[in-house]
Order: sequence, then C-alpha cells, then structure tokens
Amino acid sequence: MEQTWRWFGPDDVVTLAQARQAGARGIVNALHQIPYGVVWSVEEIEKRKAIIEADESLGLRWSVVESLPIHEDVKIGEGDLETIFANYRQSLRNLAACGIEVVCYNFMPVLDWTRTDLAQPLPGGGTALRFNLHEYVVVDHFMLQRPGSDEGHPAEVMDRARAWFERSSEADRTRLMANIMAGLPGAYDRYDVPGLKRILARYADMSHDGLRANLKRFLEAVIPTAEEVGIRMCIHPDDPPRPLFGLPRICSTEDDIAFILGAVDSPSNGLTLCSGSLGANPKNDVPAIARRFADRIWFAHLRNVAKDPDGSFMEAEHLGGDTDMVALVDGLMAEQTRRKAAGWRHWRIPMRPDHGHELLDDAKKGSFPGYPAVGRLRGLAELRGVMTALSSVKGYAS
Repeated sequence: MEQTWRWFGPDDVVTLAQARQAGARGIVNALHQIPYGVVWSVEEIEKRKAIIEADESLGLRWSVVESLPIHEDVKIGEGDLETIFANYRQSLRNLAACGIEVVCYNFMPVLDWTRTDLAQPLPGGGTALRFNLHEYVVVDHFMLQRPGSDEGHPAEVMDRARAWFERSSEADRTRLMANIMAGLPGAYDRYDVPGLKRILARYADMSHDGLRANLKRFLEAVIPTAEEVGIRMCIHPDDPPRPLFGLPRICSTEDDIAFILGAVDSPSNGLTLCSGSLGANPKNDVPAIARRFADRIWFAHLRNVAKDPDGSFMEAEHLGGDTDMVALVDGLMAEQTRRKAAGWRHWRIPMRPDHGHELLDDAKKGSFPGYPAVGRLRGLAELRGVMTALSSVKGYAS
C-alpha cells in the first residue's frame, strides 16, 4: 500500500521533511483556508502542490485530498444547493486537472471526530485520545440541556455525569467543550454552548432517513462529474459511529455503507476504510467490512481502539486494541494484489497511520490533537512491518 501522511499545510508544526523521515511518500492534504462551498481554484491547488513537491530529494506527492468539505446547508438540505453543487463539481474538475484523483470527504453533521479527553495518560508518560461517555453526557445533558438527552444511557453513566458536572469548575467545562471541538482541524466553525445550541436547532427535525436522502442528493449531483474526470471519492465513516447531540449518523455500520455505495452505483462513489471509526462500534467486524467492500475502498485510515462496555473507548496502539489489524491489512493487500493482476492503473491503496499517541517530546510541539510526529511515526513503522511480513509470506504486491 502507498504509505501516506496527513499534513495540515504550511502552518503544521510537523514538517514535510519529518513525514519523509517517517517513511511516507504520499501527502494527504486539504486547502483549509478556503471556506466551505467555495471553489478550489487551479491556482490554489497548484500552489499547494508546488510546496509539497518543492524539495525533489524528498520525493513527495499530493496523493489524497482530505477533505473537500461539504457545506452544512447540503446536510441540512436548505439554501442555494445548486450553486454549492456546481462549485463542488468545479473543484473536482480542478483537482483532476492538477493530477489529484482521490478525494476523501465525510457527511457528519456539525462535528467531525469527537473526543472528550485529548490527553489520557499512558504508562511511561505518553497520552492518548479518549471518548468518555459520561463526559459526553455532561455536555449533552447538563451543559446543552438538550431535551431527551438522558434517554438510553445506563443509570451509572448518568450518575457519573452528574457527579462530574457538580464538582467541575467553569474552567473544567470550558476545557471539555474545547476537547469536543478539537476534532475540526482546519474548520471555520468552533462552537461555544450557545453557538452549538443554535446549529443543533437547525437539525431539530432531521431524521436518519432525511440525512440519508440529503447525502443521496449530493452524490447524484457530484458523482457523475467525478466519474467523468477520473476522481475517486471516498466517504469517511462517522467518528464515533453513533448519534451525537441528537444528530443522526448515517455512515456507522456495514448496512450504512452498503446503502451509500448503492445510492449511486459508480466506481467514483467509494469508501475511506477507517478502522478506528468503524472499530468503535462493537457490532462492526472491520476486516469483514473491508472484504465486503474491497473493490470500492480508495483510501485507508489505519488505527485501533479499545472499547469499554458502556460505550466509551480509547485510541489504542496501532497493532493493539480490538480490531485484528493483521487480518485487516491482509485483506487490503489481497485486494490491491487482485487489482494489479487485473491491470488496474491505480492498484495501490493509499493508507495513513491515523492519529497516534503523543510520545517522547510530541507534547512540546503543539501539533493538532491526534496528529503528533513521533506517535504516528511509530504507528506507520508498525504497519509497515505488517505489510512487509505479509508481502514476504503471501507474495502480495506492495
């Protein structure tokens, strides 16, 4: 698989040279400075591409766009959608004209990945990202005071949430809210409690089926253009794969993925296989999901989680946690070997070590939460070892 690295642009404290030191050759990047719904011009794409490729000794290329974001109006299903769709189509054409052919996106309303603790201590002094259900309930029930937010949670979780809230200071609550917002790297909107209430109110009548219908409308509007210009779009699963703050989530299970890929049956309508996102749902067999949708996987995020019985989870070591990472990588490498044998031009699946523990001096660098240098270097090295061993034993194309 093509080993890639997420880089957040010139302001990222983790440099392109460090990505190359970690062993990556592909760069996963986006134009975060461009507001949602605005066209990515050829000029801006080429400007960023030139930065990535400036040092020929590094041998880097812009492999994947992550992400070309979808305006919130598309998810809600209101406003001047035809203009937004037209701009998105033009951005796809411009990316293709610049030689970039894989576009990752998500359809998560309001929030991207969500954690409540950005620095869960690890043995030896490192830290990990963690989602504590009772802390999520603190925000949802006690801070937002959303009607119905106490439904479906065990009494023990509600008791822990109430105890946390009652003993917390205003600074504790502000920090928790900031942690919830941290999963929006590069995004324009950061919400305080009143702001989050306002955006949630826009979704007050949104059902699971309604959000699905809005995604289908988006796919019908843009996938024909993607297919025409050779772009492979790949939706990222929900993270975590569960409703949040009353918002429906529609890319959380195997059935969800089957619906999405069938909504517009085209090779350009594909999947970003994120083992960490899918792995946080105890009902998901991630290697089995990868095998079922193998021929529509255009990008892979490889990380692991360790789940608790109440629905909480922590980001584990890349080869630890609850997902059999060797079995997952085995399936992905078998698929790309099949593609090569079939004569596919794009037979390699780009992968990146998704997130990582903060290790050694990572904490001093101020990188985006989940994206430290040393922790991801370790993850990529471990995954590279698995790929090398599988190639040696099974003769997979690498």
